[in-house]
Amino acid sequence: MVAQKITIEPVTRIEGHAKVTIHIDDDGRVERAYLHINEFRGFEKFCEGRMYFEMPVITPRICGICPVSHHLASAKACDDLVGAPAPRPAQLLRELMHMGQVIQSHGMHFFELAGPDLLLGFDADPAQRNVIGLLQANPELAVKAVQLRKYGQEIIRILGGRRIHPNFAVPGGVNRALKPEGRDAILAGVDAAISTIQEGIAIVKAWAEQNKEDIDRFAVFPSGYLGLVTEDGGLELYDGDCRLIAADGHQLERFDGHDYLDYIAEHVEDWTYLKFPYYKKMGWPAGVYRVGPLGRLNVAKKCDTPLANEELKTFKTLNDGKPVENTLYYHYARLIETLFAAERVKVLLDDPDILSQDILNTHCEIKGEGVGVIEAPRGTLFHHYWTNEDGQLTRVNLIVATGHNNWAMSKAVDSVAKTYLSGKPITEGLLNRVEAAIRAYDPCLSCSTHAIGQMPIIVKIVDPQGKVTQTLRRDG
Repeated sequence: MVAQKITIEPVTRIEGHAKVTIHIDDDGRVERAYLHINEFRGFEKFCEGRMYFEMPVITPRICGICPVSHHLASAKACDDLVGAPAPRPAQLLRELMHMGQVIQSHGMHFFELAGPDLLLGFDADPAQRNVIGLLQANPELAVKAVQLRKYGQEIIRILGGRRIHPNFAVPGGVNRALKPEGRDAILAGVDAAISTIQEGIAIVKAWAEQNKEDIDRFAVFPSGYLGLVTEDGGLELYDGDCRLIAADGHQLERFDGHDYLDYIAEHVEDWTYLKFPYYKKMGWPAGVYRVGPLGRLNVAKKCDTPLANEELKTFKTLNDGKPVENTLYYHYARLIETLFAAERVKVLLDDPDILSQDILNTHCEIKGEGVGVIEAPRGTLFHHYWTNEDGQLTRVNLIVATGHNNWAMSKAVDSVAKTYLSGKPITEGLLNRVEAAIRAYDPCLSCSTHAIGQMPIIVKIVDPQGKVTQTLRRDG
Protein backbone atom coordinates (compact mmCIF):
# COMPACT_ATOMS: atom_id res chain seq x y z
CA MET A 1 0.00 0.00 0.00
CA VAL A 2 1.29 3.44 -0.95
CA ALA A 3 1.64 5.61 2.17
CA GLN A 4 2.91 8.71 0.43
CA LYS A 5 3.03 9.99 -3.12
CA ILE A 6 5.55 12.75 -3.81
CA THR A 7 5.19 14.75 -7.01
CA ILE A 8 7.98 16.79 -8.57
CA GLU A 9 6.41 19.04 -11.19
CA PRO A 10 7.94 20.29 -13.33
CA VAL A 11 11.44 18.90 -13.50
CA THR A 12 13.78 21.90 -13.73
CA ARG A 13 16.78 22.78 -15.91
CA ILE A 14 15.66 20.68 -18.86
CA GLU A 15 14.12 21.60 -22.21
CA GLY A 16 10.37 21.07 -21.94
CA HIS A 17 7.96 19.88 -19.30
CA ALA A 18 7.83 16.68 -17.22
CA LYS A 19 6.93 15.53 -13.75
CA VAL A 20 8.02 12.74 -11.42
CA THR A 21 5.83 10.83 -8.98
CA ILE A 22 7.48 8.88 -6.16
CA HIS A 23 5.42 6.25 -4.35
CA ILE A 24 6.55 5.51 -0.77
CA ASP A 25 5.29 2.60 1.36
CA ASP A 26 4.44 2.51 5.08
CA ASP A 27 8.05 1.76 5.99
CA GLY A 28 9.26 4.90 4.21
CA ARG A 29 10.81 3.00 1.32
CA VAL A 30 10.32 3.91 -2.33
CA GLU A 31 8.10 1.36 -4.06
CA ARG A 32 8.34 2.91 -7.52
CA ALA A 33 9.15 6.25 -9.11
CA TYR A 34 7.76 7.31 -12.48
CA LEU A 35 8.86 9.88 -15.05
CA HIS A 36 5.79 11.35 -16.74
CA ILE A 37 6.20 13.21 -20.03
CA ASN A 38 2.91 15.09 -19.96
CA GLU A 39 3.23 16.83 -23.30
CA PHE A 40 1.68 15.93 -26.61
CA ARG A 41 3.68 16.59 -29.78
CA GLY A 42 1.35 15.95 -32.71
CA PHE A 43 3.93 17.26 -35.17
CA GLU A 44 3.82 14.15 -37.33
CA LYS A 45 0.08 14.51 -37.87
CA PHE A 46 -0.13 18.16 -38.78
CA CYS A 47 2.76 17.82 -41.27
CA GLU A 48 0.54 15.58 -43.38
CA GLY A 49 -0.58 17.39 -46.51
CA ARG A 50 2.47 19.66 -46.66
CA MET A 51 4.92 19.48 -49.55
CA TYR A 52 8.13 17.57 -48.84
CA PHE A 53 10.38 20.55 -49.60
CA GLU A 54 8.75 22.55 -46.80
CA MET A 55 9.88 20.10 -44.14
CA PRO A 56 13.45 21.41 -43.59
CA VAL A 57 11.82 24.74 -42.66
CA ILE A 58 8.81 23.36 -40.75
CA THR A 59 10.43 20.70 -38.57
CA PRO A 60 13.03 22.96 -36.88
CA ARG A 61 10.03 24.65 -35.23
CA ILE A 62 9.65 21.50 -33.17
CA CYS A 63 12.33 22.95 -30.91
CA GLY A 64 14.28 26.16 -30.34
CA ILE A 65 17.14 24.28 -28.66
CA CYS A 66 17.97 21.73 -31.35
CA PRO A 67 16.40 23.17 -34.55
CA VAL A 68 19.58 22.46 -36.54
CA SER A 69 19.29 18.72 -35.86
CA HIS A 70 15.74 18.60 -37.21
CA HIS A 71 16.68 20.92 -40.09
CA LEU A 72 19.50 18.64 -41.25
CA ALA A 73 17.72 15.32 -40.62
CA SER A 74 14.79 16.64 -42.62
CA ALA A 75 17.00 17.74 -45.50
CA LYS A 76 18.65 14.31 -45.55
CA ALA A 77 15.22 12.66 -45.68
CA CYS A 78 14.29 14.91 -48.60
CA ASP A 79 17.56 14.04 -50.41
CA ASP A 80 16.57 10.40 -50.14
CA LEU A 81 12.98 11.10 -51.13
CA VAL A 82 13.91 12.73 -54.46
CA GLY A 83 17.07 10.72 -55.20
CA ALA A 84 19.35 13.77 -54.96
CA PRO A 85 22.36 13.15 -52.70
CA ALA A 86 23.99 16.43 -51.78
CA PRO A 87 27.35 17.24 -53.47
CA ARG A 88 30.41 16.78 -51.27
CA PRO A 89 30.87 20.54 -50.58
CA ALA A 90 27.26 20.73 -49.38
CA GLN A 91 27.79 17.71 -47.14
CA LEU A 92 30.82 19.43 -45.61
CA LEU A 93 28.84 22.62 -44.98
CA ARG A 94 25.94 20.73 -43.43
CA GLU A 95 28.33 18.89 -41.12
CA LEU A 96 30.00 22.17 -40.20
CA MET A 97 26.65 23.62 -39.16
CA HIS A 98 25.97 20.44 -37.20
CA MET A 99 29.27 20.78 -35.33
CA GLY A 100 28.21 24.30 -34.36
CA GLN A 101 24.97 22.84 -33.03
CA VAL A 102 26.78 20.18 -30.99
CA ILE A 103 29.17 22.76 -29.51
CA GLN A 104 26.45 25.21 -28.48
CA SER A 105 24.03 22.57 -27.17
CA HIS A 106 26.54 20.41 -25.28
CA GLY A 107 28.33 23.48 -23.95
CA MET A 108 25.12 24.99 -22.65
CA HIS A 109 24.02 21.75 -21.01
CA PHE A 110 27.24 21.07 -19.16
CA PHE A 111 27.94 24.57 -17.89
CA GLU A 112 24.47 26.07 -17.46
CA LEU A 113 22.06 23.16 -16.84
CA ALA A 114 24.04 20.28 -15.30
CA GLY A 115 26.94 22.39 -14.06
CA PRO A 116 25.18 23.85 -11.01
CA ASP A 117 24.70 20.33 -9.58
CA LEU A 118 28.28 19.29 -10.22
CA LEU A 119 30.10 22.51 -9.39
CA LEU A 120 27.91 23.82 -6.55
CA GLY A 121 26.60 20.53 -5.17
CA PHE A 122 23.32 18.60 -5.28
CA ASP A 123 22.44 19.93 -1.83
CA ALA A 124 23.27 23.59 -2.51
CA ASP A 125 20.60 26.20 -1.90
CA PRO A 126 18.39 26.17 -5.02
CA ALA A 127 18.47 29.96 -4.97
CA GLN A 128 22.21 29.66 -5.74
CA ARG A 129 22.24 26.33 -7.61
CA ASN A 130 21.84 27.87 -11.06
CA VAL A 131 23.81 29.75 -13.68
CA ILE A 132 23.79 32.91 -11.54
CA GLY A 133 25.36 30.93 -8.71
CA LEU A 134 28.02 29.69 -11.11
CA LEU A 135 28.72 33.24 -12.19
CA GLN A 136 29.19 34.29 -8.59
CA ALA A 137 31.35 31.27 -7.74
CA ASN A 138 33.59 31.40 -10.82
CA PRO A 139 33.00 34.49 -13.01
CA GLU A 140 35.85 33.69 -15.42
CA LEU A 141 34.58 30.17 -16.12
CA ALA A 142 30.98 31.38 -16.50
CA VAL A 143 32.03 33.95 -19.11
CA LYS A 144 33.99 31.31 -21.02
CA ALA A 145 30.95 29.03 -20.95
CA VAL A 146 28.75 31.75 -22.46
CA GLN A 147 31.38 32.45 -25.11
CA LEU A 148 31.58 28.75 -25.98
CA ARG A 149 27.87 28.59 -26.65
CA LYS A 150 28.08 31.85 -28.60
CA TYR A 151 30.83 30.36 -30.76
CA GLY A 152 28.67 27.38 -31.73
CA GLN A 153 25.77 29.70 -32.48
CA GLU A 154 28.02 31.92 -34.62
CA ILE A 155 28.90 28.94 -36.82
CA ILE A 156 25.18 28.39 -37.37
CA ARG A 157 24.59 32.10 -38.05
CA ILE A 158 27.45 32.44 -40.54
CA LEU A 159 26.16 29.48 -42.54
CA GLY A 160 22.41 29.83 -42.12
CA GLY A 161 21.86 33.55 -41.63
CA ARG A 162 20.61 33.26 -38.03
CA ARG A 163 21.38 31.36 -34.86
CA ILE A 164 17.95 29.72 -34.43
CA HIS A 165 15.79 28.11 -37.14
CA PRO A 166 18.33 28.57 -39.98
CA ASN A 167 17.24 28.38 -43.60
CA PHE A 168 20.24 26.65 -45.14
CA ALA A 169 19.86 22.97 -46.01
CA VAL A 170 17.48 22.20 -48.88
CA PRO A 171 16.66 18.97 -50.74
CA GLY A 172 19.82 18.11 -52.67
CA GLY A 173 22.25 20.37 -50.80
CA VAL A 174 22.42 23.86 -49.30
CA ASN A 175 21.28 27.26 -50.54
CA ARG A 176 24.46 29.28 -50.03
CA ALA A 177 28.20 28.76 -50.20
CA LEU A 178 30.64 29.65 -47.44
CA LYS A 179 32.65 32.80 -48.13
CA PRO A 180 36.36 33.05 -47.25
CA GLU A 181 35.67 35.71 -44.62
CA GLY A 182 33.13 33.40 -42.99
CA ARG A 183 35.63 30.56 -42.89
CA ASP A 184 38.26 32.85 -41.37
CA ALA A 185 35.84 34.12 -38.72
CA ILE A 186 35.00 30.58 -37.63
CA LEU A 187 38.65 29.54 -37.59
CA ALA A 188 39.54 32.54 -35.46
CA GLY A 189 37.45 31.28 -32.55
CA VAL A 190 38.11 27.55 -32.62
CA ASP A 191 41.25 27.45 -30.46
CA ALA A 192 39.57 29.38 -27.64
CA ALA A 193 36.59 27.02 -27.86
CA ILE A 194 38.86 23.97 -27.60
CA SER A 195 40.62 25.49 -24.59
CA THR A 196 37.31 26.06 -22.77
CA ILE A 197 36.14 22.52 -23.55
CA GLN A 198 39.40 21.10 -22.20
CA GLU A 199 38.93 23.16 -19.05
CA GLY A 200 35.45 21.65 -18.69
CA ILE A 201 36.86 18.14 -19.15
CA ALA A 202 39.44 18.77 -16.42
CA ILE A 203 36.63 19.96 -14.13
CA VAL A 204 34.41 16.96 -14.71
CA LYS A 205 37.30 14.51 -14.31
CA ALA A 206 38.32 16.10 -11.02
CA TRP A 207 34.70 16.07 -9.87
CA ALA A 208 34.36 12.41 -10.82
CA GLU A 209 37.47 11.50 -8.83
CA GLN A 210 36.10 13.28 -5.75
CA ASN A 211 32.59 11.82 -6.11
CA LYS A 212 33.31 8.27 -7.20
CA GLU A 213 31.06 6.79 -4.52
CA ASP A 214 28.07 8.72 -5.88
CA ILE A 215 28.95 7.92 -9.49
CA ASP A 216 29.11 4.20 -8.73
CA ARG A 217 25.64 4.06 -7.14
CA PHE A 218 23.79 6.79 -9.02
CA ALA A 219 21.59 5.05 -11.64
CA VAL A 220 24.12 2.45 -12.78
CA PHE A 221 22.43 -0.25 -14.86
CA PRO A 222 23.02 -2.33 -18.00
CA SER A 223 21.36 -1.63 -21.35
CA GLY A 224 22.04 -1.73 -25.04
CA TYR A 225 23.60 1.27 -26.79
CA LEU A 226 22.90 2.81 -30.22
CA GLY A 227 24.73 5.39 -32.31
CA LEU A 228 26.16 6.21 -35.72
CA VAL A 229 29.68 5.10 -36.62
CA THR A 230 32.06 5.64 -39.51
CA GLU A 231 32.99 2.84 -41.87
CA ASP A 232 35.81 1.75 -39.56
CA GLY A 233 33.85 2.19 -36.33
CA GLY A 234 34.77 5.74 -35.40
CA LEU A 235 32.53 8.27 -33.65
CA GLU A 236 30.18 9.83 -36.21
CA LEU A 237 27.71 12.65 -35.65
CA TYR A 238 26.49 13.56 -39.15
CA ASP A 239 26.35 10.45 -41.34
CA GLY A 240 27.15 6.75 -40.99
CA ASP A 241 25.79 3.33 -40.13
CA CYS A 242 23.68 2.66 -37.05
CA ARG A 243 25.55 0.39 -34.65
CA LEU A 244 23.69 -1.34 -31.82
CA ILE A 245 25.59 -3.16 -29.10
CA ALA A 246 24.44 -5.29 -26.18
CA ALA A 247 25.07 -4.57 -22.51
CA ASP A 248 28.25 -6.66 -22.62
CA GLY A 249 29.57 -4.72 -25.61
CA HIS A 250 29.14 -7.26 -28.40
CA GLN A 251 27.58 -6.00 -31.61
CA LEU A 252 23.91 -6.86 -32.10
CA GLU A 253 23.38 -5.05 -35.39
CA ARG A 254 25.01 -2.69 -37.84
CA PHE A 255 22.51 -1.29 -40.32
CA ASP A 256 21.70 1.53 -42.72
CA GLY A 257 19.46 4.04 -40.97
CA HIS A 258 17.05 3.82 -43.89
CA ASP A 259 16.11 0.36 -42.59
CA TYR A 260 15.51 1.41 -38.96
CA LEU A 261 11.95 0.02 -38.88
CA ASP A 262 13.36 -3.47 -39.42
CA TYR A 263 15.16 -3.16 -36.10
CA ILE A 264 13.32 -0.68 -33.88
CA ALA A 265 9.77 -0.85 -32.51
CA GLU A 266 8.02 1.35 -29.92
CA HIS A 267 6.28 0.37 -26.68
CA VAL A 268 3.54 2.42 -24.99
CA GLU A 269 2.75 2.91 -21.29
CA ASP A 270 -0.39 4.61 -19.98
CA TRP A 271 1.46 6.94 -17.58
CA THR A 272 3.41 8.92 -20.21
CA TYR A 273 2.87 10.37 -23.68
CA LEU A 274 6.41 9.49 -24.77
CA LYS A 275 6.91 6.10 -26.40
CA PHE A 276 9.64 3.59 -25.53
CA PRO A 277 11.73 2.41 -28.53
CA TYR A 278 13.39 -1.00 -28.28
CA TYR A 279 15.31 -3.52 -30.38
CA LYS A 280 12.74 -5.73 -32.11
CA LYS A 281 14.65 -9.01 -32.05
CA MET A 282 14.99 -8.95 -28.25
CA GLY A 283 11.51 -7.55 -27.60
CA TRP A 284 10.24 -5.32 -24.80
CA PRO A 285 11.79 -4.70 -22.32
CA ALA A 286 14.87 -6.86 -22.98
CA GLY A 287 15.69 -4.84 -26.09
CA VAL A 288 15.97 -1.41 -24.46
CA TYR A 289 19.01 0.71 -25.25
CA ARG A 290 20.51 4.14 -24.63
CA VAL A 291 21.57 6.86 -27.07
CA GLY A 292 23.36 10.20 -26.82
CA PRO A 293 26.91 10.85 -25.61
CA LEU A 294 27.21 7.78 -23.37
CA GLY A 295 25.66 5.55 -26.01
CA ARG A 296 27.77 6.94 -28.85
CA LEU A 297 31.07 6.61 -26.99
CA ASN A 298 30.16 3.06 -26.00
CA VAL A 299 29.50 2.04 -29.62
CA ALA A 300 32.46 3.94 -31.10
CA LYS A 301 35.87 2.29 -31.27
CA LYS A 302 37.78 5.56 -31.74
CA CYS A 303 37.52 9.27 -32.50
CA ASP A 304 39.10 10.50 -35.73
CA THR A 305 40.48 13.64 -34.09
CA PRO A 306 43.55 13.47 -31.84
CA LEU A 307 42.49 15.28 -28.65
CA ALA A 308 39.07 13.63 -28.45
CA ASN A 309 40.59 10.24 -29.22
CA GLU A 310 42.94 10.50 -26.23
CA GLU A 311 39.97 11.31 -24.00
CA LEU A 312 38.00 8.42 -25.47
CA LYS A 313 40.84 6.07 -24.54
CA THR A 314 40.53 7.24 -20.93
CA PHE A 315 36.74 6.89 -21.08
CA LYS A 316 37.07 3.30 -22.28
CA THR A 317 39.04 2.40 -19.13
CA LEU A 318 36.24 3.47 -16.75
CA ASN A 319 34.67 0.01 -16.86
CA ASP A 320 37.69 -2.06 -17.90
CA GLY A 321 36.88 -1.81 -21.59
CA LYS A 322 33.23 -2.83 -21.20
CA PRO A 323 30.37 -0.39 -21.86
CA VAL A 324 30.22 2.42 -19.30
CA GLU A 325 26.90 2.12 -17.42
CA ASN A 326 27.12 5.05 -14.99
CA THR A 327 24.51 7.67 -15.74
CA LEU A 328 26.62 10.52 -14.35
CA TYR A 329 29.35 9.77 -16.90
CA TYR A 330 27.03 11.20 -19.54
CA HIS A 331 28.55 14.57 -18.56
CA TYR A 332 32.11 13.43 -19.27
CA ALA A 333 31.04 11.78 -22.53
CA ARG A 334 29.24 14.98 -23.56
CA LEU A 335 32.39 17.06 -23.22
CA ILE A 336 34.47 14.51 -25.16
CA GLU A 337 31.97 14.87 -28.02
CA THR A 338 32.14 18.66 -27.76
CA LEU A 339 35.91 18.45 -28.11
CA PHE A 340 35.50 16.16 -31.12
CA ALA A 341 33.07 18.62 -32.73
CA ALA A 342 35.44 21.56 -32.25
CA GLU A 343 38.32 19.57 -33.76
CA ARG A 344 36.08 18.60 -36.67
CA VAL A 345 35.43 22.29 -37.32
CA LYS A 346 39.14 22.69 -38.01
CA VAL A 347 39.23 19.62 -40.25
CA LEU A 348 36.21 20.75 -42.27
CA LEU A 349 37.46 24.32 -42.71
CA ASP A 350 40.84 23.06 -43.93
CA ASP A 351 39.16 21.02 -46.69
CA PRO A 352 39.54 22.75 -50.11
CA ASP A 353 35.94 21.85 -51.01
CA ILE A 354 34.51 23.91 -48.12
CA LEU A 355 34.47 27.08 -50.29
CA SER A 356 33.21 25.34 -53.43
CA GLN A 357 30.16 26.67 -55.27
CA ASP A 358 29.06 23.10 -56.14
CA ILE A 359 26.45 23.00 -53.39
CA LEU A 360 23.20 21.74 -54.97
CA ASN A 361 22.00 18.61 -56.75
CA THR A 362 18.87 19.61 -58.66
CA HIS A 363 17.82 16.07 -59.59
CA CYS A 364 14.22 15.40 -58.59
CA GLU A 365 12.63 12.00 -58.99
CA ILE A 366 10.01 11.60 -56.29
CA LYS A 367 10.30 8.06 -54.95
CA GLY A 368 7.48 8.33 -52.44
CA GLU A 369 9.57 7.62 -49.35
CA GLY A 370 12.68 9.07 -47.71
CA VAL A 371 14.59 8.62 -44.45
CA GLY A 372 17.10 10.95 -42.85
CA VAL A 373 19.24 10.04 -39.83
CA ILE A 374 21.59 12.22 -37.81
CA GLU A 375 23.12 12.24 -34.34
CA ALA A 376 21.40 15.13 -32.58
CA PRO A 377 23.24 16.26 -29.43
CA ARG A 378 20.86 14.14 -27.36
CA GLY A 379 21.06 11.04 -29.56
CA THR A 380 20.01 9.39 -32.80
CA LEU A 381 17.26 11.24 -34.69
CA PHE A 382 15.13 9.66 -37.43
CA HIS A 383 12.97 11.57 -39.93
CA HIS A 384 10.85 9.38 -42.21
CA TYR A 385 8.51 10.82 -44.85
CA TRP A 386 6.01 9.21 -47.23
CA THR A 387 4.47 11.19 -50.12
CA ASN A 388 2.13 10.83 -53.05
CA GLU A 389 3.39 11.17 -56.63
CA ASP A 390 3.25 14.97 -56.37
CA GLY A 391 5.50 15.11 -53.30
CA GLN A 392 2.69 15.86 -50.86
CA LEU A 393 3.22 14.20 -47.49
CA THR A 394 0.85 11.37 -46.64
CA ARG A 395 2.63 10.13 -43.50
CA VAL A 396 5.45 11.27 -41.22
CA ASN A 397 7.35 9.35 -38.53
CA LEU A 398 9.84 11.01 -36.21
CA ILE A 399 11.80 9.20 -33.51
CA VAL A 400 13.55 11.88 -31.49
CA ALA A 401 16.63 11.25 -29.37
CA THR A 402 14.84 11.78 -26.07
CA GLY A 403 12.36 9.08 -27.08
CA HIS A 404 15.14 6.51 -27.41
CA ASN A 405 16.25 7.39 -23.88
CA ASN A 406 12.77 7.32 -22.35
CA TRP A 407 13.24 3.90 -20.74
CA ALA A 408 16.68 4.87 -19.44
CA MET A 409 15.43 8.13 -17.91
CA SER A 410 12.54 6.29 -16.27
CA LYS A 411 14.91 3.61 -14.96
CA ALA A 412 17.32 6.27 -13.68
CA VAL A 413 14.55 8.10 -11.82
CA ASP A 414 13.36 4.90 -10.16
CA SER A 415 16.90 3.82 -9.28
CA VAL A 416 17.96 7.15 -7.78
CA ALA A 417 14.74 7.49 -5.78
CA LYS A 418 15.17 4.01 -4.30
CA THR A 419 18.87 4.56 -3.57
CA TYR A 420 18.71 8.02 -2.01
CA LEU A 421 15.17 8.53 -0.66
CA SER A 422 14.24 5.19 0.91
CA GLY A 423 13.96 5.43 4.69
CA LYS A 424 15.17 9.01 4.86
CA PRO A 425 13.50 12.38 5.57
CA ILE A 426 12.63 13.96 2.24
CA THR A 427 14.77 17.02 1.57
CA GLU A 428 15.03 19.32 -1.43
CA GLY A 429 18.57 18.12 -2.05
CA LEU A 430 17.47 14.48 -2.27
CA LEU A 431 14.67 15.37 -4.67
CA ASN A 432 17.17 17.33 -6.73
CA ARG A 433 19.15 14.11 -7.19
CA VAL A 434 16.07 12.59 -8.82
CA GLU A 435 15.89 15.56 -11.17
CA ALA A 436 19.62 15.26 -11.83
CA ALA A 437 19.08 11.70 -13.05
CA ILE A 438 16.91 13.14 -15.81
CA ARG A 439 19.20 16.08 -16.51
CA ALA A 440 22.12 13.70 -17.15
CA TYR A 441 20.35 12.65 -20.35
CA ASP A 442 19.83 16.29 -21.39
CA PRO A 443 16.26 15.53 -22.51
CA CYS A 444 14.71 17.85 -25.05
CA LEU A 445 11.01 17.55 -24.30
CA SER A 446 10.50 20.73 -26.29
CA CYS A 447 10.67 18.35 -29.23
CA SER A 448 7.18 17.44 -28.04
CA THR A 449 5.68 20.84 -27.32
CA HIS A 450 6.40 24.18 -25.68
CA ALA A 451 5.47 25.38 -22.20
CA ILE A 452 4.12 28.88 -21.65
CA GLY A 453 4.68 31.08 -18.62
CA GLN A 454 6.08 30.18 -15.21
CA MET A 455 7.30 26.64 -14.56
CA PRO A 456 7.54 26.24 -10.75
CA ILE A 457 8.55 23.05 -8.99
CA ILE A 458 5.91 21.90 -6.51
CA VAL A 459 6.42 18.92 -4.16
CA LYS A 460 3.33 17.63 -2.33
CA ILE A 461 3.51 15.17 0.59
CA VAL A 462 0.31 13.09 0.77
CA ASP A 463 -0.79 10.91 3.70
CA PRO A 464 -2.32 7.40 3.25
CA GLN A 465 -5.81 8.91 3.05
CA GLY A 466 -4.76 11.13 0.15
CA LYS A 467 -4.68 14.35 2.17
CA VAL A 468 -1.89 16.81 1.37
CA THR A 469 0.10 17.27 4.57
CA GLN A 470 2.86 19.50 3.24
CA THR A 471 3.51 21.51 0.08
CA LEU A 472 6.93 22.78 -0.97
CA ARG A 473 7.18 25.25 -3.85
CA ARG A 474 10.07 26.72 -5.81
CA ASP A 475 9.28 29.16 -8.56
CA GLY A 476 10.95 28.45 -11.91
